[in-house]
Amino acid sequence: MSSEIAAGSRQQRARSGPSQATIVLGVTVVLLAVLSAVLPGFVTLGNLFTLARNISILGILALGMAVVVIGRGIDLSQIATLACSAAIAVTLINAGWPAPAAIGIGLLLSIAIGVANGFLVSVVEIPALFTTLASGLLVLGVTRALVVPHYQVFLQPGHDWLLKLGGTVAGGLPVPVIAFAICALALHLFLSRTVLGRFIYAHGDNAQAARLSGMATRPLTMLEYGICSAIGYVGGVIMVGSTSLMHLQVAESTMIFDVILVVVLGGVSLVGGRGNVASVIAGTLLIGVLLNAMTIMNLDIQTQDMIKGAVLLLAIALDSYIHPRDEETAKQGD
Repeated sequence: MSSEIAAGSRQQRARSGPSQATIVLGVTVVLLAVLSAVLPGFVTLGNLFTLARNISILGILALGMAVVVIGRGIDLSQIATLACSAAIAVTLINAGWPAPAAIGIGLLLSIAIGVANGFLVSVVEIPALFTTLASGLLVLGVTRALVVPHYQVFLQPGHDWLLKLGGTVAGGLPVPVIAFAICALALHLFLSRTVLGRFIYAHGDNAQAARLSGMATRPLTMLEYGICSAIGYVGGVIMVGSTSLMHLQVAESTMIFDVILVVVLGGVSLVGGRGNVASVIAGTLLIGVLLNAMTIMNLDIQTQDMIKGAVLLLAIALDSYIHPRDEETAKQGD
């Protein structure tokens, strides 16, 4: 009876007003208007292009994370995986490997790490939080010990086509924005129009029911983490194209929390089975604008971390209120 009451309360809250993504978009519009009025230099063309570029890379990473969160998991190794895979790809290019082959090897490596995470979570049954935290540290350590002894890996001259991934097209539109749009469209079609996409939602909503209905939930979990790593690697390659280097210290930064903040704030619920690409876009816009404004205001790192932490706690609290856990949503172990 209590689970039925909680489920009814959850459904009532979901239907009682606009979606979380719509609310976030409204907040973004208000924030843009306020910042445009009070913050000199915010509405300049150069800053808007910088904002669009940074939003795009963050959004691509959030698209990958959303797949795992919809399946009711989490991947704290995403940034370490993309950084190390991209650094290895750049190292191979510098060593004389054909660039497409080197980038392909980096992609396969990132997918392998994601699938390994999914295996440990679904088969060995180690909680996702600890699995991905440990695997991120392991991947970073192995990469630095065996392949990339220094934190920075610079792309040698002569690969202008790769640098174009971080450049602009006619009219000044950043290529990362186009890449974000392509990734968002592809993921939307995958989640909404394919059987596997529907399986991911079912898996996140109730893993036990999905298993009893005949879904192969363990391979599905491996697929979710593999997709997360693959999409994240796309973001890593664009980072290389934008700066002509990969800095491994990004794996030790707070970037992974920015990605999780985007996902949760946009409306991809931590209880699983809820959220979509529109949620990611909404969260990306709001957090991108917020991060850009804090940079223009020249806030120190500690202050930025406090603000981001407060917003993340607020987003988690909002998610817990809109999608409260009950006996049904708690059947999949944390």
